[in-house]
Amino acid sequence: MGKTPGKPCRRIAHRSAPAGLSIVELLVVVAILAALLGLLVPAVQWAREAVRATTCQNQVLHIGRAFQHHNETRRMYPTGGNEWWTPPNFIAGSPAIGLQQDASWAFQILPYLEEKTAWSPPGADDADRQAAAIAAKIPGYFCPSRRGPQSIRYASVNYMDGRELTHGLIDYAASNFQGDGVMVQAGSDREARPRRAVDLTDGLSKTILVGEKRLNLAHLGEWQQDDNEGYTAGWDEDTIRRTDLEPQRDYHGDEDGEERFGSSHASTFSAVFADGSIHVLAYDIDPTVFSSLGNIRDGRSVSDF
Repeated sequence: MGKTPGKPCRRIAHRSAPAGLSIVELLVVVAILAALLGLLVPAVQWAREAVRATTCQNQVLHIGRAFQHHNETRRMYPTGGNEWWTPPNFIAGSPAIGLQQDASWAFQILPYLEEKTAWSPPGADDADRQAAAIAAKIPGYFCPSRRGPQSIRYASVNYMDGRELTHGLIDYAASNFQGDGVMVQAGSDREARPRRAVDLTDGLSKTILVGEKRLNLAHLGEWQQDDNEGYTAGWDEDTIRRTDLEPQRDYHGDEDGEERFGSSHASTFSAVFADGSIHVLAYDIDPTVFSSLGNIRDGRSVSDF
């Protein structure tokens, strides 16, 4: 008898494991990833700054509208306040208005920014109301490219009898310190009256109301000459800047903002004009043009330059 044939042998094929990346290939992959990351990070930073800049512009725009509402309601623009050492003043428990109000424009427009608690805070007496108003941190008064709402606390012998107070700060200033802009200085010893729209004879669309102000970033959150009394400071570089000086970008150093307009943005700052329009102005704007935009009645328009 023949042998019964057995099952045929099967050959099992063994696949070889894939070869790993060589050192050269790994370096290429790492280089590609690094290049992609190098492109992605600036793009993300640019996008974030674009959002912050837009937020800042909207805040300046709202400030301009508050000026307009103040003018429509009071038949005048707010004043620049009295002096840096004059806090908000109250008459019969209510904030004074017009030339009687010693605090800044930034305090005077609070009702039109839906900040009535800071405008007329509760308190046992006027001193408590003043302290509460001074301490308020108004979110719309801070450029997100620079900082969030911030305050500092200190005592000054020349301010409210040396009482230690918290001061809510501000990143925006009105035009201008020369006295030929929308701002006028208040005070019972002055022959002045608040500006009205009719006084802006160069045209509302050619007159700066408020813009971003330049600061020394090295001392944010610390006492510095133009960032200490805060948003309620009357006729002070905290709340008013010059248009006869070129605007400049924020910086790190030993001095303050030098009474200049400016910002933390790379090459521009935002300003709102008296007609309520928002403008993004370059730091290298012609100085003569910038000075003219701050002057309410020099008889020149931008087209003259």
